[in-house]
Amino acid sequence: MSLETEFERVSLPLEDPFTISRGTQTEAENVIVRVTDDAGMTGIGGAAPSAHYGETADTVAAVMPDLLDAVERVGDPHAIREIEGELRAVVNGNPAARCAVSIAVHDLAAKRLGVPLYRLWGLDPNDAPKTSFTVGLDETDRVREKAAAAVEAGYPVLKIKLGTDRDRELIDAVREAAPDARLRVDANEAWTPKEAVAKSAWLAERDVEFVEQPVPAENPEGLRYVYERSELPIAADESCMTAADVPAVADRCDIANLKLMKTGSLSEARRLIAAARAHGLEVMCGCMIESNASIAAAAQLAPLLDYVDIDGSLLLAEDPYEGVDLWGGDVRLADQDRAGTGARPASE
Repeated sequence: MSLETEFERVSLPLEDPFTISRGTQTEAENVIVRVTDDAGMTGIGGAAPSAHYGETADTVAAVMPDLLDAVERVGDPHAIREIEGELRAVVNGNPAARCAVSIAVHDLAAKRLGVPLYRLWGLDPNDAPKTSFTVGLDETDRVREKAAAAVEAGYPVLKIKLGTDRDRELIDAVREAAPDARLRVDANEAWTPKEAVAKSAWLAERDVEFVEQPVPAENPEGLRYVYERSELPIAADESCMTAADVPAVADRCDIANLKLMKTGSLSEARRLIAAARAHGLEVMCGCMIESNASIAAAAQLAPLLDYVDIDGSLLLAEDPYEGVDLWGGDVRLADQDRAGTGARPASE
């Protein structure tokens, strides 16, 4: 067997500017990977690099030829463990770049067997929780409008970005616009420990489910301080990159939040889930702003999770790839009519 590989950079415009406590973006730079076997079957993957973790589209493009050479050397898409080992040997960092290749290889392997990836893993598609829909930072009236529009579109779970001096005003505006929605809050490391504890009290009064990454990852004792005093459960995102980080956060959070672009591979994502379960943590899968080339793979993990936050492709104005149907928040794996991750060119 032989494999042919290729990649391309794509700039994906967002439906609206997306703001968190660290800044605003109007487009997402993704890198798409394709791995094709000698029968002409193609696996698709995507990288959504984040400068916060030291990756950009430039760094992904720089290391991708070496990563794809490793795939071609192995030459067998079913040799996933060997391929992912080779990827780590070639590039120790750059998890988004490695993950794009991992996704493409998993997609191709499942396609060759004629089954969706979740079936290859033995998962029940009906166990998938609903995905949240994210409302980014904005002027208060605009946040109110976005929340109302999301609920009207059928999304019952909203994730609200906070991390400003208007946090109480913003969450009140969302509650006014979406009185029956399940709300989650993400501060993206913007609060001090004492601030986070104080804010958890009035967030609890507004029936928020949990708070994601309230303090900087560089302050693990601050995270512990919040966890021990917060009136809401705490999710660790930036503090939890791979399975190796789980033991260190297990006594300072309630929920481990994985992202494929942090873990570096689908296999590592599943290891992180297992490690979190072993430490008594709940698990959520989040995402960057990503094409369905990678979001479709994240959706395959949904039956293993307590919470899902994989709306990255829903925030795009246009996406060259389609994936698992997420409209209304339902992760419709049971309706997936294609083998692999479900990602496919939108032109098909």
